[in-house]
Amino acid sequence: MQASNIVWHQAKISRQHRESQNSHASVILWFTGLSGAGKSTLAHVVEERLYTMNCRTFVIDGDNVRHGLCADLGFSSQDREENIRRVGEVAKLFTEAGMITLTAFISPFKADRDRVRQLVPTGDFIEVYCQASLDVCEQRDVKGLYKRARAGEIPEFTGISSPYEPPETPEMVIKTGEMPLEDCVNQVIQYLLDRGILPSN
Repeated sequence: MQASNIVWHQAKISRQHRESQNSHASVILWFTGLSGAGKSTLAHVVEERLYTMNCRTFVIDGDNVRHGLCADLGFSSQDREENIRRVGEVAKLFTEAGMITLTAFISPFKADRDRVRQLVPTGDFIEVYCQASLDVCEQRDVKGLYKRARAGEIPEFTGISSPYEPPETPEMVIKTGEMPLEDCVNQVIQYLLDRGILPSN
């Protein structure tokens, strides 16, 4: 229960000040898709490209947060919801800091992704659907997770024993199951340029 005596402290340095200093807008790039669809790979390579363009960025990776921020959570529907809620709040703080935040999470449920979208102003949440078929993801299966899930060793595994709800109207669909990585990166960067999030120069 939220305490009634907690009052929001309004800072004098605003998000707009920070964006001006950074020379680019701040947004959340929310990479979603099946395990093995290439979310983390794409997010990190996009970040590397943005870094060379002098952008202030940070990647919040689905595996990494479970070593700290979300170490107490499992993979039940309730824990997945809480996992995404926490990450959404962190990503919101990073947008206030004037940064381009890239998140790489399966985030299988539409309602959870929509809740994050509602945390920030319209246009600040950019849903990037990393589209790759289950067959392609299973063929990649670098971590051996699908094999273990098929064997019943991993309960509630997305795509096998738990559903994935594809985005209905994402800002971007990246065909990571078909396109070379460089083309995928270029598609994201071009979107940011077209939207005016990145300066044209």
